[in-house]
Amino acid sequence: MIRRYIIGTVAVALVMAFAAITGSAQVGELRGTVMMEQTDGTKAPLADAQIDVIRTDVKGEYHTKTNKKGEFVFAGLPFIGEYTVVASHPTAAPNWISKFKVGRGILAELTVKPGDGRRPTADEIKNAAPSAGAPGGGRNSGESAEERAKREELIRKNKEIEDKNKKITESNEIINRTFKAGNEALNAGSAASKAGNADLAIQKYSDAITQYSEGLAADAEQPALLTNKATALKARAIERFNSAIRSKTMDDAAKSAAYETAKTDFRDAAAASNKAVQIIKTVPAPTDPTELQRYNGNKYAALATNAEAMRLLVTKADATKADDASTAFQEYLAVEQDPAKKARAQLDSAQMLLDAGATDKALAAFQAILATQPDSPDANLGVGLSLFASGDKAKFQDAANYLQRFVDTAPDTHSFKNDAKAILAEMKNTEKIVPEKTPARTTKKRP
Repeated sequence: MIRRYIIGTVAVALVMAFAAITGSAQVGELRGTVMMEQTDGTKAPLADAQIDVIRTDVKGEYHTKTNKKGEFVFAGLPFIGEYTVVASHPTAAPNWISKFKVGRGILAELTVKPGDGRRPTADEIKNAAPSAGAPGGGRNSGESAEERAKREELIRKNKEIEDKNKKITESNEIINRTFKAGNEALNAGSAASKAGNADLAIQKYSDAITQYSEGLAADAEQPALLTNKATALKARAIERFNSAIRSKTMDDAAKSAAYETAKTDFRDAAAASNKAVQIIKTVPAPTDPTELQRYNGNKYAALATNAEAMRLLVTKADATKADDASTAFQEYLAVEQDPAKKARAQLDSAQMLLDAGATDKALAAFQAILATQPDSPDANLGVGLSLFASGDKAKFQDAANYLQRFVDTAPDTHSFKNDAKAILAEMKNTEKIVPEKTPARTTKKRP
């Protein structure tokens, strides 16, 4: 069976964080209605009512009139701000709503009564305005219980929206900060690994994991943070695993402890990448080209990272997850467009099954590769090893044939060439089996 050591470098997943809100709106819509209440209590829409919207946190005024249905709309007022919405009419006493927020989907509903037609100034409103959000101009108002209930509900909704937006803003700040810091630490860890500094690499990968974990504490449904956390976890596991293998000072107990620590990282990496993939699957593909590009980038990174994390989990920590890992590879292969990467992933998936002891499934996977790449040295090797590992002597002749095909086609630098020769020699000595001569494979020329 092939014994594959893990290389000490990893590819850093360069993905973009999903913001909790896709865009920071700078303007908001304000819609409202004006009704005229008669002395008998009946109400009717008031056309051509003057609407003055006065911004109270900074200086700013906006003006329009109601249509025949008593409706008015401002398409884009500054989202961050407080407004007083004033309604006046030549036949009515003015009325207004104070401390109003725009862009929350809440209708500004004003009711006026017959009056002197006065149009109050901003200063008059400021001096006469009642408590926060209360409609009415002091003497002219006469707020009913129904109107008061609507006003209080409007204030409550505004407060809920303000609190929600504040939480989103704070969460986004944490996500952006930790994503950036985590990526910097992840890249530093990769650089240290390439330089052969395992201790520094482990430290930097640990820093990255800490940063991503803080971001996920603010929003656990961030697939980009989960993907990059998985990348950092499996990179740290690789460093710990390889350090234990290379160590000349660790005793058996210390090495065993190091392997177990690495296995924990492999398991956590698989769990994080699995969750990232599951979240991506629940998010509908956006229609906006920029958002679609972001979505596809995150999806690709999540699937690629998950396939590799599951391969490492199976080969280093938990062979029972081989079927789950095969599924992860199939999902990744469905989105991979690079032929070289796709071919490498197909071999990795088949080899993972062989390493897990699933020889029948590994044989089928390697044979599927040979169906399209008959001269692939690694696929010929994989078929030969799968047949040999089955223990079925009836299959040893085919195993020898495939192994010999590998020896004939693989470069001398291939790490398993000498091992394949050794297996062939063993089969010849113990089972009296030698490879059968097979005709050279040729490519037909097109006429």
